[in-house]
Amino acid sequence: MQENYKILVVDDDMRLRALLERYLTEQGFQVRSVANAEQMDRLLTRESFHLMVLDLMLPGEDGLSICRRLRSQSNPMPIIMVTAKGKKWTVS
Repeated sequence: MQENYKILVVDDDMRLRALLERYLTEQGFQVRSVANAEQMDRLLTRESFHLMVLDLMLPGEDGLSICRRLRSQSNPMPIIMVTAKGKKWTVS
C-alpha cells in the first residue's frame, strides 16, 4: 500500500538526502528529493505529496520559514522537521 504514498525530502546535505530517499524507497514509498526551497517550490507546482521531510537548517530560506509559508498558504501536508540541532522548535 505504501507505493501510493509520495514523500518529499528537502535537505541540502546530499548524503542525508540520498540516505533518506533510499530508506524510504526500500520501505515502499515514492520519494522525491530536493536541496532547497526554490527546488521545492518548483516541484510542488507540478506534484502533490502526502508528507514532507524538511531540514531545519537550509541555506537561503530555512526550514522553519518554509513550514510557516506553507501553512499560511493553507497547505495541509504533514511536515516532519529534521535537524542536527538539539533544540525543540514550535511553529506558530
